[in-house]
Amino acid sequence: MKRILSWVISKRAIDENGLAASFGLLLLRLSVGLIMAFSHGLSKLLSFSARSASFPDPIGLGNLFSMSLVVFAEFFCSIALIVGFFARGAVIPLIITMFVAAFVIHGDDPFNKKELALLFLTAYSVILITGPGKYSLDRFMGRKIR
Repeated sequence: MKRILSWVISKRAIDENGLAASFGLLLLRLSVGLIMAFSHGLSKLLSFSARSASFPDPIGLGNLFSMSLVVFAEFFCSIALIVGFFARGAVIPLIITMFVAAFVIHGDDPFNKKELALLFLTAYSVILITGPGKYSLDRFMGRKIR
């Protein structure tokens, strides 16, 4: 236990190569990507035709188009995020979707109804700012291109 505590508070926990940060970003990408894609996006994708007519239209684009955008963000952009493909671009639709969910769809609701969307919004914002990290398809493809 003493060794673990010593490692956590030492400078070795943050190495020069950014290994810990890249592993943390991988864990963040995988967790939010998998949860969003398979807990939210996939169910909307599979029930698209049944739900599209009654799907909320919070910004006046039409029910079908609104649902299409949400499915694109929640499922397809989440899959791109999981593998780290065009990760910064993939989180932009997710950020917009979570912003609308938190502040438009749940705008008048109590905080506990907004908190999941806000947590996702925060995680996606971190990825937008930091990038996907070392363990991503973006990084691998960047090396191949150079």
